[in-house]
Amino acid sequence: MGPRFTRSTRPPDRAAEPDTAPAVEPGTAPAAGRPATPRRAADQAGHALRAPSKLHAFNRYEIKYLVDTARVAALREQLAARLAPDSHGADGGYGVWSVYYDTAGLRFYWEKIEGLRFRRKLRIRHYGDRSMVDDDSTVYVEIKQRVNRVTQKRRIALPYRTARRLCDERVLIEHDRSQRGFVAEVLGLVSGLDLRPVAMTGYQREAFVGQDADLGLRVTLDHRVRGRDRDFHLGADAENRLIVPPSRSIVEVKANERVPYWLTDLAARAELQVVRVSKYCQSVEAFGRAPRSIFHIHDHDPAADLTAAVPGSEA
Repeated sequence: MGPRFTRSTRPPDRAAEPDTAPAVEPGTAPAAGRPATPRRAADQAGHALRAPSKLHAFNRYEIKYLVDTARVAALREQLAARLAPDSHGADGGYGVWSVYYDTAGLRFYWEKIEGLRFRRKLRIRHYGDRSMVDDDSTVYVEIKQRVNRVTQKRRIALPYRTARRLCDERVLIEHDRSQRGFVAEVLGLVSGLDLRPVAMTGYQREAFVGQDADLGLRVTLDHRVRGRDRDFHLGADAENRLIVPPSRSIVEVKANERVPYWLTDLAARAELQVVRVSKYCQSVEAFGRAPRSIFHIHDHDPAADLTAAVPGSEA
C-alpha cells in the first residue's frame, strides 16, 4: 500500500482566484407541450439535464457506497421495485466518459483530498458510445462544486469542437445570453489557473429515478470504472486501465433534500459501505500522478492492475 496523505504532503499550488462560490442559477423546469405523468415527471427530474439546451444548474446531496459487483443484480432488483429506470439507460445502461482539467500541481485533486468545504472541478463529459464521438457530438462542459455538504453542478451542452475551443484553446465562444456568466467562469478558470486535461474516466452506468414521494431522488450503479492519463480526445482509440477493481461497483445516491428511510434501510441490509471516493482522484492515483491516498479503493484482485483496450461499444 502506498503512503497515506496528510495535509503537510500537499505541494504548494495556491495561486489565482479567491475561494468564493459563484451564484448558482435556478434549475430547469420540465419541458412544456405534454402533461407530466408521474413516470414522465420522475424521468424529467432525474435526467432532464441530458438534453442540449441552455445553462442547467441544480443542488443536491450525494452519498456514495461501495458494493461487491456480485451483489449488483440483487440490488438492481430491489431498486427497480421502488424506482423507475432511467429511460435513457435501457439495455444495460449507458457509457459516461469525462475529461478532467486541473493545474500542473493538481490543485483540484488536492482540494478534494483535503476535504475543503468549497471546492470545484472542471470537466468535459460525453454520454454514450465514445467510439462515435466526433467534432459535432454533443458534450457537456461542467463545473461541479461542493459547498459544505451540498453538491452543485452547472453545465452547458456544446458541440465537441466548441467545447475544446473553450477549454483547450481558451477562446470566448458564441453562447446564449443566459450562459454568459458560466462561459466567463470557465474561461477565467482555464486561463487564470492554466488548467489542462490531466485525467480521463469512463464507466457503464445504470440509473433509477424516484417517483411520487421520492421525486428528485436518483440512484446510479457504476461498473467497470476505467481511466487513462493521456490521449484525452474523447473519441481516441486508446487503452484504458481499470481504476476501480472489477469486483467493486460504485452506488451513488443523489437527493434534493433527504434520502428516504427505505433506501437507507436497503443500504444497511445490503451491507453497502459508505466511501469517500472520487473517480477523478482514483484515476490520478492509479497512474502515479500522486501517491495513493487513504481514500483510494484497493483490492488484491490481479485484474485490477491489468491494462486492456476497452471497445467503445462497451462504454
